[in-house]
Amino acid sequence: MKIRTLIADDEEGPREQLRAALQRLAPELEIVAACANGVDAWDDCLAHEPALCFLDIRMPGLSGLDVAHRLAQLAEPPQVVFVTAYGDHALSAFDAGVVDYVLKPVEDARLQQCLQRIRQRQAQAAEAAEEAAVPAAGGASPLPAGTLELLRQLLPTHRPTMRPIQASHGREIQLIPPEDVLFFQSDSRYTRVVHRDGEAWIRTALKELLTELDPQLFWQVHRSVVVNSRFVASATRVDENTMQLSLKGSAEKLPVSRQFQGLFKGQ
Repeated sequence: MKIRTLIADDEEGPREQLRAALQRLAPELEIVAACANGVDAWDDCLAHEPALCFLDIRMPGLSGLDVAHRLAQLAEPPQVVFVTAYGDHALSAFDAGVVDYVLKPVEDARLQQCLQRIRQRQAQAAEAAEEAAVPAAGGASPLPAGTLELLRQLLPTHRPTMRPIQASHGREIQLIPPEDVLFFQSDSRYTRVVHRDGEAWIRTALKELLTELDPQLFWQVHRSVVVNSRFVASATRVDENTMQLSLKGSAEKLPVSRQFQGLFKGQ
């Protein structure tokens, strides 16, 4: 079975070197995306649902740590390998075996070691799934226990304050405080901003807005929807695969994709 794999590195040379090495050393991997920044990496993860991700730690927009933190909250998170050219402070934590990493330029021997760990985790996941009579998701095991907490510790604690959303209305520029936004909803060209006093349309893509939004407050619940968690009134399971959100101050029902349904669990 092919393992759907995503690569993300903002440098083309190392990105292509890693792609070539993986294709040479692990023919069972299917490279579904090779991204040049963290924003595209996150978007492509939602689109392709890879079982394995190689993420450069330092990337513009969203860092590899940011992307991994988001992935760890999905219902079926992929395995993650960090790639870095620096002696990052995070590497000592990764040495504990929570997640794996390789240094650039990537050497075959180190990559082989990493791939062997991945195969072992796959085998363990498949065995556990067989015992439970549940198919293994994507052929890979979820991120090991403790990964989300580790990533929280490694991520910057202070994020820049988000600026007001600027929406054009003819000759007027409307400034919308982020805390007043109920949700963002994207289509192919624009992003709809629904707020306390109405709605507006902006040209900024939803995936670009994610680099400025506070992830503790604004939750992505669908590839095209980000909701302000303070306005969520309830989450209703329509059937086994469908969930909808009801919001305070809005009659609209928002879809929650399967990947994000784990955000809403009864206590």
